[in-house]
Amino acid sequence: MEPHLNPEVMNTAAAHDGPIETDAVIVGAGPVGLFQVFELGLLEIKAHVIDSLAYPGGQPVELYPDKPIYDIPAIPVCTGQELTDRLLKQIEPFGATFHLGQEVTVVQKQEDGRFFVQTAKGTTFLTKTIFIAAGVGSFQPRLLKVEGLEKYDGSQLHYRVKSPADFAGKNLIVVGGGDSALDWALNFAADGPNKAESVILIHRRDGFKAAPASVAKMRERCEAYEMQFIVGQITGIDERDGKLVGAKVTGSDGVTRVVPMDTLLVFFGLSPKLGPIAEWSLEIERKQLVVDTEKFSTNIPGIFAVGDINTYPGKKKLILSGFHECALAAFGAMPIISPEKKVFLQYTTTSPKLHKVLGVESPVFD
Repeated sequence: MEPHLNPEVMNTAAAHDGPIETDAVIVGAGPVGLFQVFELGLLEIKAHVIDSLAYPGGQPVELYPDKPIYDIPAIPVCTGQELTDRLLKQIEPFGATFHLGQEVTVVQKQEDGRFFVQTAKGTTFLTKTIFIAAGVGSFQPRLLKVEGLEKYDGSQLHYRVKSPADFAGKNLIVVGGGDSALDWALNFAADGPNKAESVILIHRRDGFKAAPASVAKMRERCEAYEMQFIVGQITGIDERDGKLVGAKVTGSDGVTRVVPMDTLLVFFGLSPKLGPIAEWSLEIERKQLVVDTEKFSTNIPGIFAVGDINTYPGKKKLILSGFHECALAAFGAMPIISPEKKVFLQYTTTSPKLHKVLGVESPVFD
């Protein structure tokens, strides 16, 4: 379930003294951010891509890497991970540089018209344009708020699974009623190298948001005594010698029971936050960036916004809408990046120039 990368299609950032000077910085490496690389690449603009996640793919990879997507043109069905892999392959000719696991914290307009951009890790840029493709913002896990629990975060309390092998042979409590909670509970209850010693699923009610097939499978496993399901909420913890040894679970009957455990996995979903973007003097409406529909520019010339992060009359939050926005944003940026250049619309089907950029041979038509 952990996202995977093909390192051959990615250029990752190397050490650099002073600001990196570039024509374009893309904030967000989700599907729309990746396609923005493509549209800029067709206009011979190389981009640097920054994302707070440690891998490209954005929301589809973070939230549903294995769930099917059906509304990508010409692709009847693909998963979030497959879409990401295909986009990475598509942008390979354009040599974008990725700065992953970094959040943009500073954006400042300079006297020469460029923008100074800095990340939380200290990477700096001087760029002519910025394309914000940050989806609905950076994702933060919704926390289980129980007194004293936070000190176990990262040791015995986890809000995501990075390495399934770390949980093998453990007595697990899995909390939540969505796909992530059910999928991981079933995964760790199944025979295999990552099988847990025991799995107890806890949800505040007997109804679930997860896929019905997963719920049915969970109930089958419970009937076979391969795992347990408890209706209730964690209201306290049991500690011994500085370790978490149990969770106090208050059931629907109002009785609180101590459930022994080694590790607690909590899946309450992810909460989107605008984060530092809210401080960049951009016009914001209901946590989204207001743009025009001619070139998808924000109220600050040189800063564009594409995908779910933007809003305009008639906006639809669809990946395919974001792809369309990327094309117009790229053309809208050209007068800023290369004011001396006349830009004409060319087609990848027939343009020898675009074939050269893409690294393909021009077809011969009879």
